[in-house]
Amino acid sequence: MSLKFGTSGLRGLSVDLEGPAAALYATAFAHYLLSTGQAKRGDTVLIARDFRASSPAIAAIAAGALQRAGLTVLDCGTVPTPALALQALSTRSAALMVTGSHIPADRNGIKFYRPDGEIAKADEEAITAAADRLRASQTAIDATPADVPTIAATVRDLFVARNVRLLPDRALSGLRVGVYQHSTVARDLFVEVLAHYGADVVPLGRSETFIPVDTEAVSPETVAALRGWAREHRLDAIVSADGDGDRPLVGNEAGEPIRGDLLGLIAAEFLGATVAVTPVTSNSGLERRGTTEILRTRVGSPFVIAGMQDAAKAGHERVVGFEANGGTLTGSAVMVNGTTLAALPTRDCFLPVLAILSEAAERRQPLSAIVDRYSLPIALSDRLERFPVETSQALMAHLRSSPAALAAFLEPLGVPASVSDIDGLRVTLADDSIVHLRPSGNAPEMRCYVEAETEAKAVALLTAGLARIRAWADPAGSRQATEPGKAAE
Repeated sequence: MSLKFGTSGLRGLSVDLEGPAAALYATAFAHYLLSTGQAKRGDTVLIARDFRASSPAIAAIAAGALQRAGLTVLDCGTVPTPALALQALSTRSAALMVTGSHIPADRNGIKFYRPDGEIAKADEEAITAAADRLRASQTAIDATPADVPTIAATVRDLFVARNVRLLPDRALSGLRVGVYQHSTVARDLFVEVLAHYGADVVPLGRSETFIPVDTEAVSPETVAALRGWAREHRLDAIVSADGDGDRPLVGNEAGEPIRGDLLGLIAAEFLGATVAVTPVTSNSGLERRGTTEILRTRVGSPFVIAGMQDAAKAGHERVVGFEANGGTLTGSAVMVNGTTLAALPTRDCFLPVLAILSEAAERRQPLSAIVDRYSLPIALSDRLERFPVETSQALMAHLRSSPAALAAFLEPLGVPASVSDIDGLRVTLADDSIVHLRPSGNAPEMRCYVEAETEAKAVALLTAGLARIRAWADPAGSRQATEPGKAAE
């Protein structure tokens, strides 16, 4: 079976998750909550889902399992993950989000939330152990789906209310903003919130078929569409999100995607953060900015959340986290626009989108000029999809086996000067450029991140890095290298 916990939640093939597996993990989650005293019989659990074809069935099966375990289930409908998390925190309820986020449509997953927020790695281990015990007991798992009462409008309204208080009235007046709607659950809320602030909103590319959009490795097809829409509609920006609406995608006035970690940094500065927690894959130039202390973690929201908790314990009062994909988390309540923004320690796409658009509107500058002000190294990333997990594990073991093995692998790219293995292998070359090789934690994919002082050098590094991975996995050379899509300018 393909199911396992990755960087954020349970993931696997949809055919493996539908049916008894969804009931098994929902039951295991219920048993964990009840056995640890985080919930008692009759307590409420919220459930929401994305627009994948498999999500309604998985959500209904999970709802039935939770009910049979003695919990009360409320359906939150198709809403962004941060909207579900906000409702759960405000009502002290556990929650499940059925989503595969940005991964291909034949895959799906479940994100779990305790009554006090997103689960940690220790919780994942406990839920997995509970599922293993259920399997070992050979007790038949009832996968009968259930219809449950809906509170979708309540969840939606609470999330909209949070976001329409962030900026002054009409703060985005004068901006013409496209919303690439595709199949993200954030699509209609984006239109509503941006229009509230006076933006001239142009909905684009709505799809009733699920389209996986990875905001950390934007596909060439998506970039081409963004560029075309920017020209056709004379847009100041294009905004979007991944499937479950917790990772932002922002294109500038030319439709060129803006790197997610820069969006996170802009959001942190917008909130006046004293510390920002971000994974090692985020741009190495963040520290050079000097406006916010940067703390580094492994990749994945559980690690970022743990880092934010440590920062708060150390006395920081304005704690923000963000990932290289742009998803932004708040670890403490902050005052903004004369109102208190409650902590929301889960990835959110709306905050970084509103932060950069408000800066562009306030400065009366195009988004490209806003990006240029930060003077970060050029950072690109891409991935090889359907890359077997065992192959990526073998590659990483080989590269870690000796300095000579790593140097030989990277010979076409440059000479290694230093190496970090916090998460994958992040290699600084002799010319200060960076190549970071890392297996995905969510899907059978191998990711390559690069940094360089010029775009040409970064594109060359990324192309060469992906080619080396392909060549190692397929020595016969049956797969030809192609130029990768750029994740950001």
